[in-house]
Amino acid sequence: MCEIVPATRHLFAVLLAGLAAFPALADLRPAPVPGGVASVVVAPAGQERPEARFAGKPVLLRKQADGWHALVGLPLDTPPGEQVLEIGPERRPLAFPVTPRSYPEQRLTIKNPKMVTPDPDDLARIELERELQIAVRSRYRNVEVPRVDLDLPATGRLSSRFGLRRIFNGEPRAPHTGLDVAVPAGTPVRAPADGVVSLVEDFYFNGRTVFVDHGQGFVSMVCHLDKAQVEVGQTVRRGALLGQSGSSGRATGPHLHWSVYLNGAAVDPALFIEPPPAR
Repeated sequence: MCEIVPATRHLFAVLLAGLAAFPALADLRPAPVPGGVASVVVAPAGQERPEARFAGKPVLLRKQADGWHALVGLPLDTPPGEQVLEIGPERRPLAFPVTPRSYPEQRLTIKNPKMVTPDPDDLARIELERELQIAVRSRYRNVEVPRVDLDLPATGRLSSRFGLRRIFNGEPRAPHTGLDVAVPAGTPVRAPADGVVSLVEDFYFNGRTVFVDHGQGFVSMVCHLDKAQVEVGQTVRRGALLGQSGSSGRATGPHLHWSVYLNGAAVDPALFIEPPPAR
């Protein structure tokens, strides 16, 4: 880096002013690990917004002082090592590293055995609901995303963290793909950022659920609600009321489950919020 000398103070001030024109990544803390978010510079800041895809899906792009950043959601089953983005209409490969991460185990007791091993009659419903949720969280709405920091949807203690390898009644199940907030029933649940409500539904496992589309494949989901208070297609602002917390679906008690998706992949919501104070 060149040394700044008194004769260049004016130039330095101009550079600082230029940097201020680019929004910071706010509270997003990129983590290129399975279940995390990789931030990859894919083009110079001076050009128009480029195209970038990961695993065939378009990814969120934001302009920063050093160039256009692709914010890549990495599924929990992403193998560590080199991964590849495809840039531009010609699909030019751009490699980036993914480092390993291990997640702890969590054992839970569910009173209703059908929530651990559903009856055959429920399996068809569960599969249809799974396909619908995958489709909603994978949509790409081509709008600018001015902010990628998020607000916690409800005020409470962070309980079950993202990525926990879950065992229900002694039986291994899928990892926890969200962040739980310990709150009593009826606690207001609010939009973590501006967006459009893309789905309101009552699911077998998730209970009453609301999806909010923040743009460019950036999606939030809140579930186990007692009540949803928005409609599909409704525009919401950060902090707008989405509903009230509860224990609908598969839940051991009242709480809020919050998931965040990028390019269809569930990623750790804690990366997008202000880190909690050290205990």
